[in-house]
Amino acid sequence: MKILYTPFKIIASLVGSKLGQSIFKNLWGKVDDAEPPRPTTAEASFSKVVAAAALEAATLAGVAAIVDRASARAFHYFTGIWPGEQRPKGSEEDSESSDEK
Repeated sequence: MKILYTPFKIIASLVGSKLGQSIFKNLWGKVDDAEPPRPTTAEASFSKVVAAAALEAATLAGVAAIVDRASARAFHYFTGIWPGEQRPKGSEEDSESSDEK
């Protein structure tokens, strides 16, 4: 069933990428009026470059997690099948079942 989930994930990733970039630009606009500096921008301060990169990474990671979860839930809603793991690895139930072996 993971093959059927692949189109959901691809579309969700594309939407999430655009959404994440939009949110980052909006957030950066509240920090500074100028565009976020790239690491190779000569006149940008080190702290501003690092702040821009950290904010962008955090924003994109957060949006990616939200979009991945939403697409998995939508897939589950439409098909009745959860596309990923049922339990987190290393959960209590996993360790109890391994103790019984």
